[in-house]
Amino acid sequence: MTTVSAVLGNSQRLDGGAMFGNAPRPLWERWIAPDERNRIPLACRAMLVEEPSRRVLVEAGIGAFFAPAMRDRFGVVESHHVLLESLAALGVAPDDVDVIVLTHLHFDHAGGLLTAYAEGQAPQLVFPRARYVVGADAWERANHPHARDRASFIPELPGLLEATGRLEIVKGDRSETLGDGWRLHLSEGHTPGLLLPEVASDDGPIVFAGDLIPGRPWMHLPITMGYDRFPEKLIEEKSVLLEDLHARGGRLFFTHDPSVAMARVSKDDKGRFGPGQEWDAPVRLSV
Repeated sequence: MTTVSAVLGNSQRLDGGAMFGNAPRPLWERWIAPDERNRIPLACRAMLVEEPSRRVLVEAGIGAFFAPAMRDRFGVVESHHVLLESLAALGVAPDDVDVIVLTHLHFDHAGGLLTAYAEGQAPQLVFPRARYVVGADAWERANHPHARDRASFIPELPGLLEATGRLEIVKGDRSETLGDGWRLHLSEGHTPGLLLPEVASDDGPIVFAGDLIPGRPWMHLPITMGYDRFPEKLIEEKSVLLEDLHARGGRLFFTHDPSVAMARVSKDDKGRFGPGQEWDAPVRLSV
């Protein structure tokens, strides 16, 4: 039996205007209310897939690697490593994780791979046995970032991952490490080489939506983030994925939605996509 769990990492508060791109505030604040600094609450949620013979973690959240001043700048709420606590609550220690799939290497999706900040100490990886899976274009971008997104990456991380000898750089929609039972959807609109893994299920497939569709409000096709590289391309990619999942009775797993971890893809009589059945915290949901 395979199970899927939502695993919370450190939470964030980011500027609402940046998260909703060119959508006006009177529209987006209906979905997520901002605080006095115009920031909205965001989860950094990972997906744990427990197969009969291994555990696969999809993403690691933002973690607690930032120094205090940077933690405040990027709105990281907690100073301790929440992801490790959440895994422990499920009976999973860091050395129990066999594979970690990284949709991309922006710090809010990969920072949880690192130890919590300690003054005078360099960050280290916290998953001692895990094999790491990352897309080739995402890997290239992390090693040679554009001026527009250089601040989104952790300079030390690629070297740490490569030094493990357990890194697979994926070209295409299949991973040797994950095997044929996993499908990878590819996306370019947010950042080059975004990998969105799909888990098969008798109740409809589950796709980890990453930053293509970070939460329920972004299921609306025109809604994009200010951080997206090519918003028009991203909208086209969303449309293809949502049409496909709707036809197959599929579900989206959200990394940044502040309150809902997963939703089935629905479509109204006007052809607009949105969330159907929702799961607040699918803990060890059998698939």
